[in-house]
Amino acid sequence: MEREIVAPPELAEPRGFNHGVLVDGGKTLYLAGQDATGSNGDIVAPDDLVGQFEQVLENLSTVVEEAGGVSEDIVKLNIFVADRDSYRANLEPLGEVFGRYFEAYPALALFEVSGFFKDDALVELEGFAVIDEEAADAR
Repeated sequence: MEREIVAPPELAEPRGFNHGVLVDGGKTLYLAGQDATGSNGDIVAPDDLVGQFEQVLENLSTVVEEAGGVSEDIVKLNIFVADRDSYRANLEPLGEVFGRYFEAYPALALFEVSGFFKDDALVELEGFAVIDEEAADAR
């Protein structure tokens, strides 16, 4: 699979996301919305956006790995937050968490929502990955 970051010079330089990711080859994996539910079924890190964000990325990574890929294969994410101001106030630690899962940011969108399925959830992410079949077979 080949991956190319698309950054048109007419647009502002992206910080913390990429405008587009062009992928050639591979299989598309659609990722259902994941909140910070841990293996016991409860929300991890109640009242801690950064802690929940890390659990969400871990959950997404687990799904991608089960399909034969790695977290870097995620090319698009939609981020849903209960409080956009809290997300913006935590950009640095959230970026550090992203850095543990991605070498290059995927294409991203951020949405503030009025609520989630679980009352303790502060964040949910969904998107898709493109998994290189040859690399997956080699793992």
